[in-house]
Amino acid sequence: MFLFILIRLSTKMAEYVAPVAPVVKIVADQAKEYASPYFGYFFSYEKIVQDFTNQRNALKLRKQRVDTRVDEAKNQIEVIYEDVEDWLRRAEQELEETQNLQDEIDRVKCFKWCPKWGWRYGLSKKLAEKTPIISKLLETSDFAQVGYRRSLQGIEFITSTGFTDSESSKSALNQIMEAIKVVNMIGLHGMPGVGKTTLAEEVGKHAREQKLFDKVVMFTMSQNPDINKIQHKVAAMFDLKFQTNTEETRAEELWVRLKAEKDILIIVDDLWEEFKLESIGIPFGDDHKGCKILLTTRHQQVCTKMNCQKEIQLGILTEDEAWVLFRDKAGLDDDCSPENEVAKEVAGECKGLPLAIVTVAKALNGESLDGWKAANQRFKDSRHLDNEQVLGDVLRPLKLSYDYLKKGNNQMTENDIQMCFLLCSLFPEDAEIRIEILIVCGIGVGLFPNASSIEVKRNEIGVALKKLQKSGLLLETDDAETIRMHDVVRDFAHWLTSTGENRFMVKDELKEWPDMVESFEGYTAIALWYCSSNIKNFPDKVEFSKLKTLFLQGKSRWNLLVVSSTFFEEMKTLQVLYLQNVYSSLKGFNSLPNLKTLWCECCILENFSSSLTNMRSLEILALIWTEIDEISEELVKLSTLKYLRLVDEEEEEEMKIPPKLDNINLLELNSLSRLSALSLDISTNQFSQEDFVFPKLQRYNIAVGGLKFIIEEEELTIRRLRIENFSSSLSAFKNLFCNVGELKLKIVSGLKNIVPSIGKKVLNELTSLELDSCDDMEFLTDITRDQGSTVAFPNLVKLNIKDMDSFKGLCYGLSPSHRAIASFTKLKSVKIESCNKLKTIFSPCFAQSLLCVEDLFICHCDGLEQVIGFAQEEEITKNDSRLCCCPKLRFLEIYDCKSLKYVCANTSTQGLQSLEYVRIVFCPQLMQIFKMEQNENEKDTVVSQDLSLSNVGIIWKSNVPALNKDCIVVGNHETVFQVQGGYSFSRIKELDLRDLSEMRIIWNDFARVVTLENLTTLNLSNCKKLRYIFSPMMARSLSHLVNLSIYECEEIERLILANDQISSSSSSKVGLQPISFPNLTNITISNCRNLKSLFSFGSVPILPKLECLRVQMNSKLEQVFELEDEPKVVAEEEMKFELEKLSLEELPSLIHFCPNGYHFVLSALEDLRVRGCPKLTTSFFIDSQEFVHCETKV
Repeated sequence: MFLFILIRLSTKMAEYVAPVAPVVKIVADQAKEYASPYFGYFFSYEKIVQDFTNQRNALKLRKQRVDTRVDEAKNQIEVIYEDVEDWLRRAEQELEETQNLQDEIDRVKCFKWCPKWGWRYGLSKKLAEKTPIISKLLETSDFAQVGYRRSLQGIEFITSTGFTDSESSKSALNQIMEAIKVVNMIGLHGMPGVGKTTLAEEVGKHAREQKLFDKVVMFTMSQNPDINKIQHKVAAMFDLKFQTNTEETRAEELWVRLKAEKDILIIVDDLWEEFKLESIGIPFGDDHKGCKILLTTRHQQVCTKMNCQKEIQLGILTEDEAWVLFRDKAGLDDDCSPENEVAKEVAGECKGLPLAIVTVAKALNGESLDGWKAANQRFKDSRHLDNEQVLGDVLRPLKLSYDYLKKGNNQMTENDIQMCFLLCSLFPEDAEIRIEILIVCGIGVGLFPNASSIEVKRNEIGVALKKLQKSGLLLETDDAETIRMHDVVRDFAHWLTSTGENRFMVKDELKEWPDMVESFEGYTAIALWYCSSNIKNFPDKVEFSKLKTLFLQGKSRWNLLVVSSTFFEEMKTLQVLYLQNVYSSLKGFNSLPNLKTLWCECCILENFSSSLTNMRSLEILALIWTEIDEISEELVKLSTLKYLRLVDEEEEEEMKIPPKLDNINLLELNSLSRLSALSLDISTNQFSQEDFVFPKLQRYNIAVGGLKFIIEEEELTIRRLRIENFSSSLSAFKNLFCNVGELKLKIVSGLKNIVPSIGKKVLNELTSLELDSCDDMEFLTDITRDQGSTVAFPNLVKLNIKDMDSFKGLCYGLSPSHRAIASFTKLKSVKIESCNKLKTIFSPCFAQSLLCVEDLFICHCDGLEQVIGFAQEEEITKNDSRLCCCPKLRFLEIYDCKSLKYVCANTSTQGLQSLEYVRIVFCPQLMQIFKMEQNENEKDTVVSQDLSLSNVGIIWKSNVPALNKDCIVVGNHETVFQVQGGYSFSRIKELDLRDLSEMRIIWNDFARVVTLENLTTLNLSNCKKLRYIFSPMMARSLSHLVNLSIYECEEIERLILANDQISSSSSSKVGLQPISFPNLTNITISNCRNLKSLFSFGSVPILPKLECLRVQMNSKLEQVFELEDEPKVVAEEEMKFELEKLSLEELPSLIHFCPNGYHFVLSALEDLRVRGCPKLTTSFFIDSQEFVHCETKV
């Protein structure tokens, strides 16, 4: 308005003021030029409104169109482009912001009134400013596409996995997550239904969430993989559209596409056999190091065949974990309701198998108490197998595994492997099944009939059991000689054998004979376990026309199952009979012509001898702790017998049980021409027959002269020979010496050595040798007359020698030229006791062949002077040769060797890098353990983790007797560790010093101190002259010390030497940081009569993790914690300790536990004992929170 008036005035002035016309004209022109846009807001109002309205309407319609396209794209799970999203946001914003302007325009049109000039100007200006912005939006709205297809992530990783957070699954998950960072191929294996797929999905989920990979892909192989389907699934995850149709060309396309990704995790689920992933199109290993593979399989051998760099087994749930999962899936509350009590029993029947737990729990979800009881009873009666609706999901994967046993085997072999599996189901629930029993039963029922010998059959059955183990159908136990079958798998086997050709009946704790409507004719195997002594209605005779296998077991050796002699008469087809804790007469055995295996354990059998008459097919006979009448010559007439096992009952009894063999000529054993396995205990009197020689056997346990077998070692898994109280020639055993694996000789006279007395080319398969009280023996080997290259004991692993009065050494006549003759190259364990004539155990050249020795134990060898060294002591200092030996030695223990001077005389310790434990006790003459050598890093080469010394002489010295510049002396001197040259004992974790009567200082505080930074345990006992434990510098270095025990160290006054007691040479630059033991947890100090205080106290907690403190019978102890400098106590200072146990007992001089003016809060204290402390001024009390407080008033 102001400009308009100005212009009008300017024009009028131009008309009346002619003299100034030129000037006025210039001003007027400039004003018009400046004001022309503003004129438009007045004079072009209608046009501005129309343009704005048109553009805004166009934007509104365009936005609707774009919104429609976006919705359609989202329906096709497309991801909307960011510029489209941004355009929609700006369009929405403009439409919202201009809505008020549109409303004003509409009001003017509606009421047709003429607005004031000022209002008209303002609206026109706003519309004119918005119109170009809207136009710009319209110009940029032409989108060719509004979105794109997102790469599929895998439904497995989007949905909930149902992951069970058990100890086994958590451990496996953590192992896998660590492994995928460092290896390319990981194998996860476990029995069917254990949760492998669920865990694999959880791994994929974690990998995505942690963004470890660009892509995570999972697919299932199954028993018959559909490669086409798998290829298309993987391709979809990578947005790949195949251009070809053949499997090979699709694999090539997929290969190229996957190589374009940097980091990929491929999860291959349910792999049944070795498979070339390249045939799908998956590059890995050297072809694509960023591609990691996790495969799951129920067969462990698949992991091996696929060259998995990490194999992880997934185990079953614990009882508590199983119940939590079962309760959750069954919809039960966490309470003590009657339903829960019954449900817990049902859950227990699932034996920790997740699939069984989930299946059964879901099937019973919502059941009443009666329903739960009925289900529980069905499980107890094994009638749950009839309900496929409940267990169908469990049985199906097990059936797949069972059927898969046929794959890759011929028809005969596949049936044999399946029969091995079914045989395992005959044993009791949760039983650890002895593999030896399975083998003899398998041979009895005719498994692997084409195998040429009983040994080959044994191997075949062993391989079959291993395959079942690796398939998850059998489980390992802690004992390598047993296996186990999971109860759910056992139930599955019973389900298989409930009908069909092989029908089994298995009963536990049978008290009454089953009242069967049908006959027993259909059963091929029956197992009755833990039966009471008199089963109700137990028949005298039952017709089992198809029965091949029968197991009968009474409750115990003292509660035998009584079986009628006629019970076996109608079992014409019986091939395997296993009797345990049974009393019976075997008259009916005459009618068992097809019996191949008879195993009797802890039985009483009448008429046994006569029953052997018609057993012409018997191949396996075992009489273990079984009482029979008296064995006769019928035994040696069993021409088909291949396996004979006779084990005595009581060690002190004469050979009566099993049968007396005194009346049998041992020569007749040789008439058993097929005998290949023998277990036998016999007396020495039976070797009066000079011509007798044991036959060649493939397996045997033979004890002669009183050495009995231990039950755990009974199985015929290794060839064992034990001879005791024997003075005759050993020629009877020459066939056994050729392949014996374990040999023990006790009180065997007339034998001066093993080689060559027994033979030069024998004992090549010997792995364990025990010699005890063979008083004539002087050496193991005597090679003085042998210039050849015969190798003695090439496979010996374990050597025990005990109570050998004449024994002088392992090898006589050995020199460097003979080194190969006595090469004990596989020897791992050596134990020598009470050999008083033995002076040196290993000569240097002999010791250099001991490449595998890990354990060396020596005790009570009074004449022993050297363990490894030269024969003459004076040679030690003359010869400067460095001999490296025993590179794998881990444990060294020496006890009570009164003459021992050297352990490794003049022998370099650079070969002892594996040493972990050293314990030397009662060796008062000991002068040297190891000659110390520094490696190139100037650190010592003996790095034992545990060092224990008791009543010893000098330990670890580089020369005798002078102390050289760079040396270590450890032993019964004034200073135990004397160090110059910066030696480190960084691997020592435990140090035990006992009965070192001359020791005053443990370690000298040189500027370059001996380092024990990893020491966790320090035990001191009966070190009478020890004055202190730690110097300040040493104390500061023991940051890992956890346990400290001090007993009967009478001269100790302080644990840590005070600063003012340190020499100036050693105290320079010791540091001003306070002393602290950050990990010291347990302290026990007892009978240290001169000890006055334990720890100095300062501003930093000296013992932040102390849990247990026991201080007892220290007569002069005045303070537990003392202040080095008298403080100026302004107010009571409160400090917290985590002590759980505190014992202050028989401390007559104790005044303070905590220093004056301090207040300790012992919030974790559970056990407090204060007794016999009459001068104690520290008071203890408990607050409302049950925290223990102690304080000493100023």
